Amino acid sequence: MGKIISVANQKGGVGKTTTAINLSAALAEKGKKILVVDIDPQGNTTSGFGVDKNEVENTIYELMLDDCTVAETIIHDVIKNADLIPSNVNLAAAEIELIGVNNKEFILRDAMDFIRQDYDYIIMDCPPSLNVLTVNAMAASDTVLVPIQCEYYALEGLSQLIHTINLVRERLNDKLDVEGIVFTMYDSRTNLSQQVVDNVRTNVELRVYNTVIPRNIRLAEAPSFGMPITQYDTRSAGAEAYRKLADELISSN
Repeated sequence: MGKIISVANQKGGVGKTTTAINLSAALAEKGKKILVVDIDPQGNTTSGFGVDKNEVENTIYELMLDDCTVAETIIHDVIKNADLIPSNVNLAAAEIELIGVNNKEFILRDAMDFIRQDYDYIIMDCPPSLNVLTVNAMAASDTVLVPIQCEYYALEGLSQLIHTINLVRERLNDKLDVEGIVFTMYDSRTNLSQQVVDNVRTNVELRVYNTVIPRNIRLAEAPSFGMPITQYDTRSAGAEAYRKLADELISSN
């Protein structure tokens, strides 16, 4: 039975999509069978795996509107051991189109029930907002992985995210838990990055991963080539960091 992990933070620009892509790729590289679910209308996870988001016929949008089955949305082997459910800008309309739909919070959960036994991990990349799409992902998930950028306002919004997770746990998914916090865009040259890490470790009563993801130009370049970092530059600091994160994730489950 696959473990479903939502990668979520309503604050944009924190490395959420980068983490969803590259953690998935690192897990796949280690022989785990992975499904990546792009639930962001920007579709950056889709294009980050080299898929033309404007050319795909069935996406998460068609799935949520019940226009296709979950099997019809899956693009197999975007990289070895990893499949993808794509997204594009059409998904932005889903929130309006789902108004009045009964049990709309459970669309993804019900869809995942058909396929979760086929995967070791299902990684969901949520949009940078707390809307019906994010709630759908959390209602379907076992845990939430929270990327936090090493910057002054790192904790801003974290309490709101935790509040949302608690609400989903109370009302929609009593098994939902926080997988942990992972620091991204860590710059070892600055005192600020280490201060942010120390501050969060001291003040947040949640699991914080030992692995920190560095600022890395190769990580930033990889999406424009439609490749995860493990393929784009397999020996880069970014690739090694996501491999370490994958090891931590596997060992904790």
